[in-house]
Amino acid sequence: MKKHVKILVPLLLFTLLFGPALQAQQRWTVQKANAWYAKQPWLAGCNYLPQNAINQLEMWQAETFDPKTIDMELGWAAQLGFNTMRVYLQDQLWVQDAAGFKKRMDQFLDICARHNIKPMFVLFDSCWDPFPRLGKQRAPIQGLHNSGWVQSPGAEILLDPTRYPVLERYVKDIVGHFKNDDRILAWDVWNEPDNTNDSSYGKFEPKNKVDLVLKLLPQVFDWARAAQPTQPLTSGIWRGDWSSWEKLGAMEKVQLENSDVISFHNYDGAEEFEKRVKWLLPYNRPLLCTEYMSRGNNSTFQGSMPVAKKYKVAAFNWGFVAGKSNTIYPWDSWSSAYASEPKLWFHDILRANGQPYRQEEVNLIKQLTAQDQNRSAAGKKAKVN
Repeated sequence: MKKHVKILVPLLLFTLLFGPALQAQQRWTVQKANAWYAKQPWLAGCNYLPQNAINQLEMWQAETFDPKTIDMELGWAAQLGFNTMRVYLQDQLWVQDAAGFKKRMDQFLDICARHNIKPMFVLFDSCWDPFPRLGKQRAPIQGLHNSGWVQSPGAEILLDPTRYPVLERYVKDIVGHFKNDDRILAWDVWNEPDNTNDSSYGKFEPKNKVDLVLKLLPQVFDWARAAQPTQPLTSGIWRGDWSSWEKLGAMEKVQLENSDVISFHNYDGAEEFEKRVKWLLPYNRPLLCTEYMSRGNNSTFQGSMPVAKKYKVAAFNWGFVAGKSNTIYPWDSWSSAYASEPKLWFHDILRANGQPYRQEEVNLIKQLTAQDQNRSAAGKKAKVN
């Protein structure tokens, strides 16, 4: 009996001391995820980059961070009824100036809050240029889609496990600093983790990139959870067949097993969009489409946005104000760059002066978001009465 007591006392002390922290590091239950989502309006917004930034570094570095432009553009977003934005961070920004970076993030969140917008921050990203460099960024290449977007982490860090502790400190510090901040919607821990950029930078990518990221991604989820955020974590699946667990790839399984809320990308027509939503409904977790809308690929506001609203799927289209990102040009511009503005824009909603590319799209967005706002207002009034 005494032996059992000696064993139980340390276990009890360990549970009392570390139980809450261990519990906080677990994936959210289905009930917790849905309770969180029930408090949200229908989430509609876009992947946001200011028109005068070519990539994440130019958006956030002290020399080029532009609160005035951000405030103006988020004002335009609020006029559309957008209530969220998906915004990319970059690990080198933290290495360069952790305190300054967090201060600028705080300033950005203040601007968002003034416009009733809650952003989702993206910690890592496997897309486009694998060699990010701090400092002055290159000028856009005429007619080339995302000619300056950079990965996070870059190939050099990804290939060197001795540098992973820096990534860990970055994640824990950023998420930990803002863990209780109700101005933030969620954390997207890694965008398209197994994207090898075959049509652009493929020949420069590490040969074993997917294997490296597959091992690293679960750790990133753990690092973020160790910071005990009150916001949910996710990483969006984006390709392949999701109709059954057996048909998922290894990366998709890691993403779905670790995400508090399920996110996905879809750049196809409305029928395919709805089919993929139905594939994900059996998980019984909130669904967020964190990328859609590529006009040349038949992914449109008119097609996908009503479907997203029907199923209360959060909808983040790619691109907002046309600018240095060059995302009005299609992906295939990497095989042949465009000499002038394409007749059919691939992404983006507004011109640099805030005027719509297509008025009918803006009208639809306003109509759908206004309907939700009216219902929310009516619900609040009913509760008061």
